Amino acid sequence: MKNLYPLKFRPIYKERIWGGDKLPELLNKNYSMAHCGESWELSGVQQDISVVSDGYLKGNNLEELIEVYMGELVGEKIYDQFGTEFPLLIKYIDANDRLSIQVHPDDELSKERHGAFGKTEMWYVVQADEGAELISGFNRTIDRDSYLIALQNDKLDNLLQFDAVKKGDVFFIPAGRVHAIGKGIVVAEIQQTSDVTYRIFDFNRVDAKGQPRELHTELALDAINFKHHRIGHTAYKPKLNDAIELVKCDYFTASLLELTEELERDFSKIDSFVIYLCLEGSYTLQWESESVRVQKGETLLVPAVIENFILTPINGQETKLLEVYIE
Repeated sequence: MKNLYPLKFRPIYKERIWGGDKLPELLNKNYSMAHCGESWELSGVQQDISVVSDGYLKGNNLEELIEVYMGELVGEKIYDQFGTEFPLLIKYIDANDRLSIQVHPDDELSKERHGAFGKTEMWYVVQADEGAELISGFNRTIDRDSYLIALQNDKLDNLLQFDAVKKGDVFFIPAGRVHAIGKGIVVAEIQQTSDVTYRIFDFNRVDAKGQPRELHTELALDAINFKHHRIGHTAYKPKLNDAIELVKCDYFTASLLELTEELERDFSKIDSFVIYLCLEGSYTLQWESESVRVQKGETLLVPAVIENFILTPINGQETKLLEVYIE
């Protein structure tokens, strides 16, 4: 069996009623649909499992690779816990209109109802129009009754926490927190492998057939955390040529790397794959005597068996990466 190498995958594009057209310019994406709302970069979601785009493993999907390489690909402890299901879903979201207000169940509720994982996630803002904002939780602690009254009277906005956003902002959205991405925002989203979403309110929109999209009012009630969490943006201080931790939770650790020179990364003490999203610039990743070149918009999965490697910006241009792994 040949040795594993850092893997690139074909993006999976999703047309959405609120989708835009920014991904080709911002991240070199190439699609033909009119309203591309999402580019799934790395997915183990059934029916949408990512397929390798290069090298001798080209054409194999992620589930097949985990079945063959097991812990060498994802890490022994991760394979023991998740088997052949890849534990994270990595995507870009392009919101040309505001998304529905929604909530995701936690692991316990999602397993009970859907036989699936819950959905804790984070957003890194890649681009935001002037005046853009998003929703992250309630603006005060409320109860079920006051929530339902506001929902029934189209007054939900009065209870929600709106945050102005700009490029580089980070938001952590644990399962149970009501949230929505606003108009004019592109984010990189890192989340548990789950496609379970409870739609609470959709601004009375209709689909292409003139029908309102389904709401999940009753299902959402048991999933919502009604407490106020005045956190908003996740604070961090950028630093050149270092890994700056953005979010660390039970499900993933995500860091920002802004590089102008080479940076060695050592994951020998962390039994996990590593994912890199190239937001700006381009770089090479070198391991042992081999290397791979990565362009803006490409996502790379570094197998757990490759523990040490060097990241080098091409021609010294400033390169911005998101780094994701599981501890």
